[in-house]
Amino acid sequence: MLLRIYGNRQLKTLPGKQTRPTSARVREAIFNIWQGRIAGCRWLDLCTGTGSMGAEALCRGASFVVGIEKSRSACAIIKQNWSAVAGCEQEWKLLQGDILQQLSKLSEQQFDRIYFDPPYASDLYEPVLQIITKNRLLDINGEIAVEHNPKLWTPPQIPELEICRQKVYGNTTVSFYSYQ
Repeated sequence: MLLRIYGNRQLKTLPGKQTRPTSARVREAIFNIWQGRIAGCRWLDLCTGTGSMGAEALCRGASFVVGIEKSRSACAIIKQNWSAVAGCEQEWKLLQGDILQQLSKLSEQQFDRIYFDPPYASDLYEPVLQIITKNRLLDINGEIAVEHNPKLWTPPQIPELEICRQKVYGNTTVSFYSYQ
């Protein structure tokens, strides 16, 4: 599959349907919503997949990007993609493994923007959001964008967080959380 991001940069993807890249429409919409808040930010990309969201954040000036992806073969592609787009002043780190275990390793860090796009039918949504709040991974002025299918998951109330906006793009909804 051909995948292009900001600046007409082409990314590599895995063959088949092992990962589901965020659609160009949704990706563009999220970066338009967060326009002016990406340059210099600390970005966390959960269930990284092809790495397109983290790559886009790097292209738009994020200073530090961390990704968590379970698939070893996807991680190899993500590393290639992020190495190709990162500038010399930018840092990135990719953690391979179970998201719940890997998130716990980040407890000393905070992120301005968190993008979370698990497999739609997974049971990861609430446990991941709870770990984020428990470990204070989101900066006090930050936001979390959670991509989901509204037929398969309804955003829950999470202590300390509130849904500040929701956007619908066909069968995809993005729910944005911030601190109350």
